[in-house]
This record gives sequence, structure tokens and C-alpha cells, in this order.
Amino acid sequence: MKVCTNCKKGSVMAGKRKLLRGHYNLVWRGRKYPNLQWAKLPSGKRIKVCAKCLKKMHAR
Repeated sequence: MKVCTNCKKGSVMAGKRKLLRGHYNLVWRGRKYPNLQWAKLPSGKRIKVCAKCLKKMHAR
């Protein structure tokens, strides 16, 4: 499953709207996924974390 193991961020439903003669109409409906990356912990274990959590881990 595509979920960050650190912050539990998962997928969300998203839609694109197009302006047509003064009205916004939904033209696309799909699922957006988080930017998951493999990260190595100091213990040597590898986990999948989102890019935001990865930046926080490297900042410490």
C-alpha cells in the first residue's frame, strides 16, 4: 500500500476543473499518490517515507 511509514500520508482523490462559458466543470477525477522514497535508518533497515519526511530526517 502506498503510505508513508513515518507520517501515515496516503493517497487522496483529486479532480481537475475546466472553465467553460463561466462555469467550472469537473473533467478529470483521479487518485494522487504521495512522493514515496526508500530511506535507510541508522539501524540498517529500509523504510518507505514521503519526500517531506525524508527532508526532515536529513535535516536532523
